[in-house]
Amino acid sequence: YTFDFACRAAEAGLVVIDDQQSIMKCTNKIYLNELFARHQVPAPRTMLVHRGNADEVLATLGLPCVLKQPDSAFSLGVFKIETPEALRIALSRLLKKSDLVLAQEWLPTTFDWRVGVLDRRALYVCKYYMAPGHWQVVKREGQRKVEGSTTTLAVADAPAAVVETALRAASLVGDGLYGVDVKEANGRCYVMEVNDNPNIDAGNEDAVVKDGLYREIIATFLRRMRLRARQPAVP
Repeated sequence: YTFDFACRAAEAGLVVIDDQQSIMKCTNKIYLNELFARHQVPAPRTMLVHRGNADEVLATLGLPCVLKQPDSAFSLGVFKIETPEALRIALSRLLKKSDLVLAQEWLPTTFDWRVGVLDRRALYVCKYYMAPGHWQVVKREGQRKVEGSTTTLAVADAPAAVVETALRAASLVGDGLYGVDVKEANGRCYVMEVNDNPNIDAGNEDAVVKDGLYREIIATFLRRMRLRARQPAVP
């Protein structure tokens, strides 16, 4: 429904920040992985798994490793695999839903960097800590959801390599509003994914620049509206 809404808005001549191209690219982890590889954006060692090479994952990536559905989001459809038997069962289940599954090396960190990007500029930088006793930022227990804490930094105070790596990744997707997830491990930065339409929660992402964050976003809408108004109408 989000994609349909974006398409209808664009067809109506409205400015769309979460545009349909960004939605299609960011919700396809296979596409993002190939995009990063083609443009040499650092990412975890990754293997595209299908029925013909499923038995090669263990030798290629070792354990633990992470399996991802191509359309996984919000920590759903992402699985940490720690034993050969769990790998076999998980791949069998996932390959019934999709012809391809993303398998990645395990990069243990206590937090993920999230860089908010709009119009190819960094707006905010956060540390998303893992949920207590869990390996992801979000831990789901039935209907209950537990999230790790968030620490926000000024863009200038964040590691330059993290910000630059995130901007490189986001620019390959477009000029919309993105949340780029980056891990720091082994002295390097690795892009995990680019999210379209990232969450911006009061007290978290806006903790440093406050209302300035929202003014930046609204100003982008305004600039694009004015630019569109100056463009000649298409006959």
